[in-house]
Amino acid sequence: MSSIQAPKGTKDMLPSDAYKWHYVEEKFRKLSKEYGIREIRTPMFEHTELFLRGVGETTDIVQKEMYTFEDKGGRSVTLKPEGTAPAVRAFIESSLYADAQPTKLYYFTPAFRYENVQKGRLRQFHQYGIEVFGSKEASIDAEIISLAMRALGEFGLNDLSLNINSLGCPHCREKFNNALKEYLKENHDNLCATCKTRFERNPMRILDCKEHKCKGITEKAPVILDFICEECNTHFDNLKGYLDALGIKYNVDPKIVRGLDYYTKTVFEIIHDGLTVCGGGRYDKLIEEIGGPSMPAFGFGLGLERLLMIIENQGVEIPKPIYIDLFVGSIGEKSNFEALKLICDLRKYGIYCECDHMKKSVKAQMKYANKIGARFTLILGEDEIANKSAKLKNMSNGEESIVNLTDLDFLAKLIKEQ
Repeated sequence: MSSIQAPKGTKDMLPSDAYKWHYVEEKFRKLSKEYGIREIRTPMFEHTELFLRGVGETTDIVQKEMYTFEDKGGRSVTLKPEGTAPAVRAFIESSLYADAQPTKLYYFTPAFRYENVQKGRLRQFHQYGIEVFGSKEASIDAEIISLAMRALGEFGLNDLSLNINSLGCPHCREKFNNALKEYLKENHDNLCATCKTRFERNPMRILDCKEHKCKGITEKAPVILDFICEECNTHFDNLKGYLDALGIKYNVDPKIVRGLDYYTKTVFEIIHDGLTVCGGGRYDKLIEEIGGPSMPAFGFGLGLERLLMIIENQGVEIPKPIYIDLFVGSIGEKSNFEALKLICDLRKYGIYCECDHMKKSVKAQMKYANKIGARFTLILGEDEIANKSAKLKNMSNGEESIVNLTDLDFLAKLIKEQ
């Protein structure tokens, strides 16, 4: 008899790993709050049109990787492959553009892409993302990049490389695309099948191709920075100025184009040991493209599975939480009732408690208490119930003290303070 296994490219989060996720998420939540960024949650699936218009029909995500299907009403829906387009859709639909700007949002979300499973890459993965709507200033770009760099540094990842580029505005892009097409023309027949379709519709996507032959062809291609207009160049200079002011080191990499069509002006990637940990940029036309007002925006996405993998590979210790403060053992049927009542009462004081639910012997109960890492143990029998007192044992040093079972305030305080 064969057991059913998890689908390829997915991974269970087991209790033994949950604390690592909680640690990472809580640190991001705390940082987001410090930067005045509030949480948003969007549905797991959206109308497919959102990603066709938002992410771009010539991207690998749309062409190869989306989980798209028809629902029972015949509507085409897609499991979201990224978090930006849904956040923009929610921003427009809820008229958040009418509020005081900028609007700063963050999210934790599952995302789905049908792609080859490899190191740090799954078909269902989780993202922490930030989206800022309403500001065209490079100061926002620098502030959000600084948050990402600070967060990764606080996770113990210090050997980070920040790479930045500017993709300019649509006018810059048009001039660049013409020059790029002219350069690629003589090698058109040698491009992969996907890039041949990109040649007319979106030649810049060819620069992001992972095929070896396409990478070779584009090695000496024109660079976008030679084609950006004065306004875009000023914005890029301002970004570099703000990063300098914040003491953040960076490299200008004119080959960064990112894998999504909506980017304009700033794009960036944070690299650790050859892996992209975080990436994003400015997308000043996306809100209007999806049906909202003309408003600028900036954001990034960070894969949590990849981050946790890198943290583990670096040997960074994530502190383990205390799961059980007190294990209450019991001897006899009457004591079982009293043990359950006692732990339920103590939980109201914020004490993490457990008792025996398996009718183990006292010796087995103590072994279990040790195995689950209980800080204290207390055993209830007929004498303890009659005297309304019991011995509280500190499992780390073996010290025992008599406690009054009717004075739960004192008992809880004693456990918390040790």
